[in-house]
Order: sequence, then structure tokens, then C-alpha cells
Amino acid sequence: MRNSVVWAVTIAALLLSCGLMMPHLRAQTLGAGPIVVVETTKGVFEFETYPNDAPKTVAHILELVRRGFYDGQRIHRALPGFVVQWGDPQSRDVSRQGDWGRGVAASSGTPIGISEMTKKRLHTKGAVGVAHTGLPALADSQIYVTLADRPDLNGKYTVFGHVISGDEVLERLQVGDVIRRMYLGQ
Repeated sequence: MRNSVVWAVTIAALLLSCGLMMPHLRAQTLGAGPIVVVETTKGVFEFETYPNDAPKTVAHILELVRRGFYDGQRIHRALPGFVVQWGDPQSRDVSRQGDWGRGVAASSGTPIGISEMTKKRLHTKGAVGVAHTGLPALADSQIYVTLADRPDLNGKYTVFGHVISGDEVLERLQVGDVIRRMYLGQ
């Protein structure tokens, strides 16, 4: 009897640690920072942040999230097998679709001011990074998620997080889909 109880506890612990029990729990990485929840017209996904690896980037994005900066914006770039991108306040206006993702008005107006690229955080499927127009330190509010491993992006853009739930939602997103709300999770 005692051995069967020990085996049951051991198996339960293994299943829990592998994420096979209680699948509703997030698979957050050890040492990750705050979780961001993104509610879209196609569903919800969540990503963890890496404040130890990209402290200024994470602080900047979290401040924008807290201010409601992303609420009501639209996806302005969605390329299957590549990325989904948002973060341009112009995207709230459908009549300006030709400008989405472009120009000075396509950001919060306050660049991060530093590039925090690291060899530790790479562009694997589900990586969350900040876009820029050629100078990494000028990255601001535009966020993207990679839909596949993209080693060609390593060393060019800061990865500040990784998707931990809702991968299937990202695959469904298209240009024009709305970010209903972004907020900090539990």
C-alpha cells in the first residue's frame, strides 16, 4: 500500500511538472517577469516578459500596457509563418490603413532609447520582440510575435518575451483584427 501511494505521488508530480495535469495553468519559464494578456477579436493569448534580459524594453512596454495604449488598435502586419505585429495607434482609424505601421505617428512617440539584444533570447516560435525602422535603439511601441523559428532576426531585434498560451490565436490573426484589450495577468 505504501509503495503504491509513493508511486502515485511521484507520477502526479512528474505529470504536473511536465504540464500534463491541470492544462489550464500557464507554462511560464523560470525567472520570467510579468505576464501580458492580449484579448483580440480572434481570442486571447498571453506572453511572459524578460525583465532581467531586457529591463528598459519590458518597463517601456508594461507602461504602455498599463496606460491602455494598445487597447482598440488593430493588427497591422500578419504574415503566415513569419510574424503578427501591432502597436501603431494609427491602426484605430480604418481610413488610414495605408499608413499603418509607418512613419512617426506609428508609435507612442517615446523610443526605448537602447537596444537590449542578447544571445540568450532568440527568435524561436512565439518570441515577442519590438520592431524598429533600422535603428534598434529607436524601437518603441510596435510589438511582434514570431510564428516560426526565425534565426535570421537574431541580433537585429530585441526579444523581450515569449508566448505562453494561445498559440492557436496568433495563427488566426489577420490584418485589421482588433486588440480589444491588453493588461497584466496574474
